[in-house]
Amino acid sequence: MLVSGRRLLTALLQARKGPFQPSRDMRLVQFQAPHLVGPHLGLESGNGEGIIDLNTYDPTLPKTMIQFLEEGEATLSVARRAQAAQLPVLPWSEVTLLAPVTRPDKVVCVGMNYVDHCKEQNVPVPKEPIIFSKFSSSIVGPYDEIVLPPDSKEVDWEVELAVVIGKKGKHIKATDALAYVAGFTVAHDVSARDWQMRRNGRQWLLGKTFDTFCPLGPALVTRDSIADPHNLKIYCRVNGQVVQNSNTNQMVFKTEELIAWVSRRVMKSSVRLKNLVSSSTRWCDGFLASPALKIGHPLLLSLIQPLPPTTTQRPCLGSGGKKVELLQ
Repeated sequence: MLVSGRRLLTALLQARKGPFQPSRDMRLVQFQAPHLVGPHLGLESGNGEGIIDLNTYDPTLPKTMIQFLEEGEATLSVARRAQAAQLPVLPWSEVTLLAPVTRPDKVVCVGMNYVDHCKEQNVPVPKEPIIFSKFSSSIVGPYDEIVLPPDSKEVDWEVELAVVIGKKGKHIKATDALAYVAGFTVAHDVSARDWQMRRNGRQWLLGKTFDTFCPLGPALVTRDSIADPHNLKIYCRVNGQVVQNSNTNQMVFKTEELIAWVSRRVMKSSVRLKNLVSSSTRWCDGFLASPALKIGHPLLLSLIQPLPPTTTQRPCLGSGGKKVELLQ
């Protein structure tokens, strides 16, 4: 329920005086609302009813996720206190979710990184990571429309685990790699296969990085909220049909190995987003399926963390649905 004026101020002051309690499930978002100026940082409420506005709770906090992550534990501790307090919640109907990370320095992707995907395509399992990239301009929010280029007839889907790097690093050891991870989110590696495989000199880049080809979100789930990033159910539905269904335990190169490998070559700046798993999961991606994405197809992508049998199962990284729109 929303409160305002003196009641809101009293609630905020009481919350700031509350005890510090670490969170086991912190889901950070970027959002907009009609009554707010520009994007704000938020925190999904524990009961799932909406968003806690972190910038209202503490106006000194940055308003973008990258700036928030750059300040490290100082800002994360404020978010934890906000999570432990009884604060007003903005209902989902009053907010528009943005990508949890926008304008990262790099979007580094890894192809053919699932054992079952390699078997599905009858290709050898890679001996070292297959790296490609997307432009950060291809990033859109979790519920934004994907725009189909008019000169591509083979646009398809791939649900991914995205790893958000939260601090500087170079020549990182695999044993230390997770300390550099701020959190995880859901990514959609949209691809124009005709451009990737047959046009543009068979270079992957353009076919992977058309505008809107990297939906992210809805939330950045902090590293300590995920018990094991390599034991997450990962699936995608297109038009109500399950088209991908696997588990991150099928990854050829685990998160730690990938961070170590990439950090020896391209990691330099302070905050980056790594879509470290940019290969399709078992069953079929659009490259193997027919038809490809069509106008109006709703999409649902999700990663689910195993929970005890007595606990209600819910997507640990959230799920995003996107309709497909034709670029005129």
